[in-house]
Formats: sequence, C-alpha cells, structure tokens
Amino acid sequence: MVKRWCLLMISAINFSLLLFGCVEPFSPPEVNSDEGYLVVDGFLNMGSDTSIIVLSRTQSASVKTSVVMELGAKITVEQENGEIFTFTEKGNGSYFLPAVTLNMSGKYRLKINTTNGKEYLSEFVETKNTPPVDSVAMVLDTRQDAAIMQVNAHDTQNLTRFYRWKFEETWEYRAPLYSSLELVNGQIVSRKENINTCYRTIKSGNILLGSTIKLSQDVIKNLPLTTVQYSTGKLLIKYSLLVKQYGLTQDAFEYWTSLSKTTEGTGGLFDPLPSQVTGNIKCVTDNQELVFGYFSAAVEQKKRVFFTPGLGSFPYCESQKISLSDAMKTSAILLNFSGERPDSVFVSSETCADCRAQGGVLKRPSFW
Repeated sequence: MVKRWCLLMISAINFSLLLFGCVEPFSPPEVNSDEGYLVVDGFLNMGSDTSIIVLSRTQSASVKTSVVMELGAKITVEQENGEIFTFTEKGNGSYFLPAVTLNMSGKYRLKINTTNGKEYLSEFVETKNTPPVDSVAMVLDTRQDAAIMQVNAHDTQNLTRFYRWKFEETWEYRAPLYSSLELVNGQIVSRKENINTCYRTIKSGNILLGSTIKLSQDVIKNLPLTTVQYSTGKLLIKYSLLVKQYGLTQDAFEYWTSLSKTTEGTGGLFDPLPSQVTGNIKCVTDNQELVFGYFSAAVEQKKRVFFTPGLGSFPYCESQKISLSDAMKTSAILLNFSGERPDSVFVSSETCADCRAQGGVLKRPSFW
C-alpha cells in the first residue's frame, strides 16, 4: 500500500498554490500551469465604508517571484435595474468604490474588463444585512499559556444565519534594550528617534465561518477567532483586535466552506483530497477559462477592542562593551556610554535594540 501524504495550500488572498513533498505527488493542471488565471478578492460593501476589489493572477507552484497583480482593469458593479457604479484603480491591483447609497433590496453583479480584452461577470447576488458585533472577549487559557479571542453576535430577526469574520491584530511592543546613541557622520551623538517602541499590525489569513442554521435562535456565542500565545509578546504591553463581521448568503457560505476545507483541511490521511474551488465569477469571452473568487454584497460591521493584560516577558538580550574606536566601525546598535567617562560604549544587535527588526513601525496608529 502506497501512502499519499500531500499538503496542498492555497493562499486566501491570492490563491497561489504550493505543493509539498509527496510519496506520490498530486499535480492538478492548475498547479503547474502558467496560464495565470484571474483571482478576484473583495466584495460590495453595502454599509457606509469603501468597497475594495483586489485582482491578481495564479502562479505555478515552481514560481518563486512575488504575486502578479492585475493592473489597468475596468471594474463596475451593476444593479439589476441598470444602475452602474464604477471602481477607481489605486495601484498594485487594488480598486476602490467610495461609500455610495445602495439598495439593500436589489441584486448586484460584478463586471471586470482586463487589458488583454477579456471580460468577466459574476452572477447577480442578493445583498445581506449584517447584525453588529455584540462583543469580543479575551479568555485566558493557562494550560497552553495563551489568550483565546472570542466573538459574540446575534440577529433578533433570525435572518442572518451564515457569518464570516476577518480580523486585524495590532500591538505595541518594545525592544529589550534601549538605544540612546547613534553614529552620524563619524560622530557618536544622542539618538534623535526613539527606536525602542513599535507598533505592528497583521491581518487574519484563515477563513473564519459560523452558522446558526441548526439553532432555534440566530446567536453566535463565544466563537474562537484566534489564539494568542504569551510567548509572542503581543499581550505584554497593549493589544488591539479589530473584528470585521459579514452576513453571508447560503451560496456564499457554501463557497467559503469548500475553500476552507481545501486550504486548511488537507494533509492528513483521512482529510478530503484537494479540489478545484472557483466561485460565481465566469469569463464571458472564454467560458473554459478558470476564474477564482466569489463576489458578494453585504454590510460590513466592525468592532475594535483593546487589552492590556501584561502577559508574557521580554526576551533575554545581552550587550557588549567596546571601545570608542571600535564603535566608529561597528554595525551593531549603540546603546549608551559606559560610566561617567565616555571612553567606551555598550552595543547590541538590531533584534535586541531596534524594535523595527521585529517587523513593526515607529509611528503610533491613529486609533491608539
């Protein structure tokens, strides 16, 4: 008996396909194809915020370059009554439609015209209202030294039933060692910019879904969104979670469920085999061409919460004392002078003394 242990992963943003080592490799045509199929990521925001559509192209698993974004496309959304709303290109494959008055009882479809003369159309989709996020809670799990972030929501009219969530994590953190000196034009001077405190934001990557279709009431209670380990340092000073909630139609829910099973449920012996998940968008000029993505129209609800639990610890870091002459030539981060006489300097690595080395930025977020 030949074991077939394969792991097929599809990015939720660009659907790039990665295939890892198998005893008996599984290679569907789209994985090793250089066709560059269109990927559509976004939705029509029926609320009071901007709608964003991002266009990119699939790539072969063997390609190591960055994702190819689709530039110069023309994107419109059409209501069944013929009213048309036009998106504006903002660069790097992103297209925006500012908040406009939309009819919640109408149906809408997406139309895309690319520079290569292809036209893509989605099906007309129903709009979905979304109830507000009731609360976001942090529950400590001492067994795994982590905090579980949970969401709660409900619809008193029992009309939503199908939900999807995205989230953005932002946290404040500090480098373990403080740098008060820097080398400028061959001189050791007081550092003008504080590189000790940073802020970092990352977006969720997993597909987060919930359904109350089998419940008597449309209530989402304590649904886990993410688990934050104390060891990450995210919870040491200040942590914020922005939760975005969407009501889905049943068709949209089934699409995201299938995609979730394909991207996150493969790799085990008894997991479903990878399958091709497209969506409700078709290429009009070539009905044999694959298109990835699902167009929907829904109200986006947001809720931001802050936590200051003081959990975790700073990583251990060491400093080294060097002479002034060596300090003029070092690539290390200067910390401070040693003693009252400035004849030597303490130094350390970027990881220990420059918070930007951990991926954050010095600018404080406007919402902080």
